[in-house]
Amino acid sequence: MAVDGPDIGRALDQGVSARLENAGGYQVVLDHLGDAGSRQLIATPALVCDFAVLMENIERMATVAALGGVSLRPHLKSHKSAFIARRQLDAGAVGLSFAKLAEAEAVVERLAADGDPSSLSVLLTSPIVGISATTRAAALARRCELMIVVDHVGGVDEVAAVLDEATSITVLCDVDVGQGRTGVTGPREALAVVARIVQCEGLEFGGVQGYGGHLQHLVGRDERRAATVAAMNRLRVVVDELEDHGHEVGLRTGGGTGTTSIDIELGLLNELQPGSYVFMDREYRDALRDDPEGRFGRSLSLATSVVSANHTGFVTVDAGLKSMATDAGAPTVIGLESQCEYRFFGDEHGLITNPSGPPFERGDRLHLLPAHCDPTVDRYDDIWLVEGDVVIGVIDVVARGCSQ
Repeated sequence: MAVDGPDIGRALDQGVSARLENAGGYQVVLDHLGDAGSRQLIATPALVCDFAVLMENIERMATVAALGGVSLRPHLKSHKSAFIARRQLDAGAVGLSFAKLAEAEAVVERLAADGDPSSLSVLLTSPIVGISATTRAAALARRCELMIVVDHVGGVDEVAAVLDEATSITVLCDVDVGQGRTGVTGPREALAVVARIVQCEGLEFGGVQGYGGHLQHLVGRDERRAATVAAMNRLRVVVDELEDHGHEVGLRTGGGTGTTSIDIELGLLNELQPGSYVFMDREYRDALRDDPEGRFGRSLSLATSVVSANHTGFVTVDAGLKSMATDAGAPTVIGLESQCEYRFFGDEHGLITNPSGPPFERGDRLHLLPAHCDPTVDRYDDIWLVEGDVVIGVIDVVARGCSQ
């Protein structure tokens, strides 16, 4: 059984055909697409996604947003996949969020190649700087409905300088809600930025962004809620000041997987940008536990094989430092969390302690829950879609490595 959709066909036939033709290991799996046990044929280490859980997560978040009366603009920094983006849009997302310009360029190009209309709404959630980036942004704005964020009047001027008469860009004022990474630091700075936006031909002031990345993994819902209240109070001060000066703040966008229901409850944001909910990871599992925000399934795993089993206490697997992000620590062994421990064992290898029952043997397949899904996904060209032990498709991570 193959998954319906143009991106699956592209992955199997056109978009990555040259790479697949030169990769015998791929062809072995593709020859058995839909066959029982085909999951065991995937060369490891590899990213594997439970397609049913993925789709349940997409539908669940769409329902949460709809019932909460907010728009959903999923962030693609987690999956970087046009295939998954298409399904999020089909489920009701108003547009897509991207951390980097290159990510947006890659996904917009893929969706256009698959026949999507040019009316796709795209938000760049990180400020851009310099003529190279602004020129690319202007070109992108001619292919989609582009919104960008700025946190300095200089950023406004740089974008305005590259626009022609036929090109327009909606600009949001990025507001620091406590993380300190980007954003204006208060209402005075916001007023200066917005005043410059409305003065520039080709630019339209659209609203504000207040993203609290520092809130998403706070352990304990009470602590996470209190911190989110403080963050939204900082944003509310800016919004009130802008509106007091006659600026309509139509869009108030932000939020993430870890604060979704809290953001809806507080009522200031009218658009949410969650990303990791499609996959979930060990870091979110540890932080959210049984909270409402944590009720998304873990669809993504990292398949690894035992390559050496010559010691009594542990085995060596083929997933090491190069196979996953390490900023959030080690992964867990799915299904054996309380019996086994994964430890980094070099660039190419990992160590997994043997369980109390029968020890692992050379060739055994194990599945790891990555600690941080976003940068782990960025290390792979493809994600295998499975249902149980059956491979039903493979999708390419089209925006892999797009960090500019």
